[in-house]
Amino acid sequence: MPRLAVGDLAPDFTLPTADGGSVTLSDLRGRHVVVYFYPAAMTPGCTKQACDFRDSLASLQGAGYAVVGLSPDPVDKLARFADAEQLTFPLASDPEHAVLEQWGAWGEKSLYGKTVTGVIRSTVVVDPDGRVELAQYNVRATGHVAKLRRDLRIA
Repeated sequence: MPRLAVGDLAPDFTLPTADGGSVTLSDLRGRHVVVYFYPAAMTPGCTKQACDFRDSLASLQGAGYAVVGLSPDPVDKLARFADAEQLTFPLASDPEHAVLEQWGAWGEKSLYGKTVTGVIRSTVVVDPDGRVELAQYNVRATGHVAKLRRDLRIA
């Protein structure tokens, strides 16, 4: 699946969220949006990454960035995850992998020495005009948010 590159128009989406609502990317135009893709709620790496975003949310929002987490998990699992970890940014559900595929975050990857198909842990930053500002694929769960903040020059 092709990956997004800087300057590409970010594919729009509307997905259900953990809070019972939905999130539409185009509704966030006018802001920078961090869309991060993770394999599974309530797993150690995904929890670490989500909590890092939670703990950095104030500085990201202060710099004009919204955060959206996206996984193939069903909404009820995302709701439990958001509640357990006190996550206050939208967690979107893409069980059919349509958005994951459009954004290049679904495909073959190596997991414990085996080739599997699944979520490629990725982060894409969309600029206020809806274009890709930054695209990072195969990121590590631990330390990624700190690196992202450095890359975006957010204190």
